Amino acid sequence: MLSAHGLTCVRGDRPLFAGVDLSVGPGEWLHVRGANGSGKTSLLRLLAGLSQPEAGQVHWNGEPIGRIAQDYHRALLFLGHHAAVKEELTGAENLQLSAELDGGAIGRAEIHEALGRFGLKGREDLPVRVLSAGQKRRVLLARLMTRKAKLWVLDEPFTALDTRAVDMLGSLAREHLAQGGMAVVTSHQPVPLEGGQVLELSASNGPLRQGPVL
Repeated sequence: MLSAHGLTCVRGDRPLFAGVDLSVGPGEWLHVRGANGSGKTSLLRLLAGLSQPEAGQVHWNGEPIGRIAQDYHRALLFLGHHAAVKEELTGAENLQLSAELDGGAIGRAEIHEALGRFGLKGREDLPVRVLSAGQKRRVLLARLMTRKAKLWVLDEPFTALDTRAVDMLGSLAREHLAQGGMAVVTSHQPVPLEGGQVLELSASNGPLRQGPVL
């Protein structure tokens, strides 16, 4: 389980949010919402252990993530808002490199299956620089299939995707949750998932609201 207690984030002299509590268990997902500048990306970076809160703690299975950093990062896949792919490499080479950096190895068949599911069949060996913005985003999202992570932390995953790709990502997320996975997502667009929890970041930083995501 992922949980956070009393998270406070300050940027410069400006507090973004304070006293944020949340919890996400197996098969559950959380939609983080709020206006631009409310701190959605900053919250996800705190949850991923990429930055430190002004106050509060993030826990994984009841332990502060700082104490179990290696185990936590094995269980986590964080995908940021921008397509973090290497333009000079092919889509297949990007996935292979990501697997090596994660300390694992994947075969060519698995790579092609992942890229094919995201509509890149026949483009696996093209340099990423020749792909459209949406196709580059699909290369990044294909890591959701090749990196077997228990927890997904996804910042605006639907950016630059067409309707078909949004549906594919929604289907993959449903499979992930059905298998006991967890997800934390920011999105300005409707998320094609049922149920879930909503965390609204605002000046008042009200309590976590649970229920269907509309």
